[in-house]
Amino acid sequence: MTPAQRLLLAAKRCDIDDLEHLAAVGQVVGDISRFIHALQKERGATSIYLASGGARFAAARLERLEECRAQEQAMRQRLDGLANPGGRGPASARLLRRIAGALQALDRLDAVREEIATLKTGSDQATRHFNRLIGSLLSVVFDAADTASDPEITRALVAIFHFMQGKELAGQERACGSAGFTAGNLDASHRRLLRHLIEAQGRCFDTFLEFASSDARKRWESDMPGRTLAGIHHLREIACRDTPLPDSATALGETWYELTTRRIDAMQRVEAHLAEELASLCREKIATARQALAEPARHGKERTVSEEDADACRQLVELLDDDHAHELGELTAGLVTSPFNRSLIELMRAQAGHLQGLSDELENTRKALRERKLVERAKGVIMASRQMTEEQAYAFMRKTAMDQSKSMADLANTILDLSDILAPPTQPSV
Repeated sequence: MTPAQRLLLAAKRCDIDDLEHLAAVGQVVGDISRFIHALQKERGATSIYLASGGARFAAARLERLEECRAQEQAMRQRLDGLANPGGRGPASARLLRRIAGALQALDRLDAVREEIATLKTGSDQATRHFNRLIGSLLSVVFDAADTASDPEITRALVAIFHFMQGKELAGQERACGSAGFTAGNLDASHRRLLRHLIEAQGRCFDTFLEFASSDARKRWESDMPGRTLAGIHHLREIACRDTPLPDSATALGETWYELTTRRIDAMQRVEAHLAEELASLCREKIATARQALAEPARHGKERTVSEEDADACRQLVELLDDDHAHELGELTAGLVTSPFNRSLIELMRAQAGHLQGLSDELENTRKALRERKLVERAKGVIMASRQMTEEQAYAFMRKTAMDQSKSMADLANTILDLSDILAPPTQPSV
């Protein structure tokens, strides 16, 4: 075996190692998905429990808590595997730090639960803690997508991340509405929060649909219960009105919780499909890579040079006049036309073309992620400079981009370049 062949085989083994690591990360994503779902259910029950002063959902909250602990144990075991150098592929330092941060946030959950059980905290405070914890877990999924090296797996991870993010916003909407309806009051700030959560969900699911497979899109369209969505839409209209809730609103708390839970459970089924789709994709790619590892050794010598390439080599020789150059030309032609060396050259060309295609697709996916980050940063600048809500800032940017025939990313770059000018003036100290 030549040095070039050994290097190509080593590269293919590295590809397999990377894919096996991505498969392990995909399993972590599945565990995180199931644990977040359990946390979301516990958060929803907690919001009603606290809003009712402990009168409602006491037993349901404890049931959700036990479910959550079971999922937490399964997830921790998987994460411990990534932290063990002997039991994982090469994880990025950033991903490992994200996981460590999520586990540190998780370690503080029992103290919050104790405050909840004794009614020493309010619904908003408890919800914020659950939100922060779930946000830290979602960041693990985002970093997994942002550091993946295979374009198709990256797209699958981007799709599942945005779906999980949209589902989390749906869970926050459930908690906010449950507390408001149960207490019989939704003030202006909570109504604004509900509107924001509804609009932000739409953006997340739009991005999910952009990156998802056709099977995942069909599952999303078929699994959403129509009558449940109609009921949620009706209650949303009641909750988001700029008028006080009706006197009967307290009875709607559990109705809201039941309907939004049906919707989120349907989302969980789609999320489970996405996780299995990701695992299946990793298995297929590992099998293909292992097959490619063996094929050159079995079939490399069977390939023959095409007549067209042989003609090109003969033309090269005929261009050389002196004997020494002619001899070198014959040697070159002989090397190139050798079936063994030709198979290696074709293999290297095919590998280079494949890698270039993967690189282009991966760069396109990462470009979409970078543009999303730019838009989010620019939106923050607009919110601060114009005292707008998040949805107002996004609508302003979208309209401006359309009026100026610019992409959202180009507009975001312009806004960030002008951020110092747009920043509100600081008040002089007295």
